[in-house]
Amino acid sequence: MLLINNDDVAKLLSMKKCLEALEVGYKDLAAGNATYRPRIDVWAPTDGPDSYYRWGSMEGVCRTYGVFAIRMKSDVVRWPEGQNEQKFCIRPGTYCGLVMLFSIRNGEPLAIINDGILQHMRVGGGAGLGVKYLSRPDSSTVGIIGSGGMARTYLEAFAEVRKLKRVKVYSRSRERREGYAKEMEAKLGIPVEPMSNPEAVVRGSDIVATCTDSITPVLRNPEWIGPGMHVTNLDIREFAAEPVFKRFDVTVRLGDQTLPIGGRADAAFRPFHFAGYAAGQPDELARIPKSGVKMDIESFPKLVDVVTGRAKGRTSAEQVTCFINIGTQGLQFASAGGLVYRLAKERGIGREIPTEWFVQDVRD
Repeated sequence: MLLINNDDVAKLLSMKKCLEALEVGYKDLAAGNATYRPRIDVWAPTDGPDSYYRWGSMEGVCRTYGVFAIRMKSDVVRWPEGQNEQKFCIRPGTYCGLVMLFSIRNGEPLAIINDGILQHMRVGGGAGLGVKYLSRPDSSTVGIIGSGGMARTYLEAFAEVRKLKRVKVYSRSRERREGYAKEMEAKLGIPVEPMSNPEAVVRGSDIVATCTDSITPVLRNPEWIGPGMHVTNLDIREFAAEPVFKRFDVTVRLGDQTLPIGGRADAAFRPFHFAGYAAGQPDELARIPKSGVKMDIESFPKLVDVVTGRAKGRTSAEQVTCFINIGTQGLQFASAGGLVYRLAKERGIGREIPTEWFVQDVRD
């Protein structure tokens, strides 16, 4: 069994390879050879007055890579002033997220992978597939709102599927947006210009991406959105739903993000669209902000249906397209994680640990 850390993943997984792995997973899904269980959270109150413990998990199978994956994350979360989400494990600056891979051929535990780099890559890759299948082929100008890790992998993915000529970036921190511009321009060889406001980023762009940890809208004004634009997100809360979504001619979602609404699943706790189950007293549960987004995103077609021709995507250069980059998380960890494991075995990367630590002779 392999222990694969973030440095190992960074050596093994380029954005090009990540996109290829995700496409393998979605081809399996379209053919009935893959499946996934959407994200579900479990909540419990902490001792602090403004935070909550949150366990999140998601699972998937990719038959081509022969693996089942479960991704698990253990966070203490808080929402200072109700503007963004902050999280940590043990102390600020450290995090716990793990992907476990198992063989679907004999059930063998194959690997434990730190999820940090893999998470950024698979989310950015998902947004890249949205650009590949929904943006205009001649799209060359990108506007990015946000300057963190996801903003980096989003842009890397866009550069793999479109020939970019100009990038604009805005974040609230001048230092961070200028640092992002300098770093990504050097990395990709594309001019990246830091902007002082989000409107300047959105107007005139062919592709717009919101990549923030905000729990309130950062894309509010539909008048900023021009004909032919492609818009994508990191979190559904980043869009001012009612006015902005009316501006889109075509909206496609990556897949199911959580339990479907209806039936017994409706009883699940849903603060941020991810279904969950929560412990705590009413005054403690009140710490958790509720999303103001009232969108039935399950009504939109899935990307795999557009790719296979079962649903329509962009049909003209003037249409404004939206890609909701949420869902199929477990499948993405199975496909991208499956490739990482295969490459690690081929190249002798990762730390070997005894498989017998994880199996037993007592029937469970």
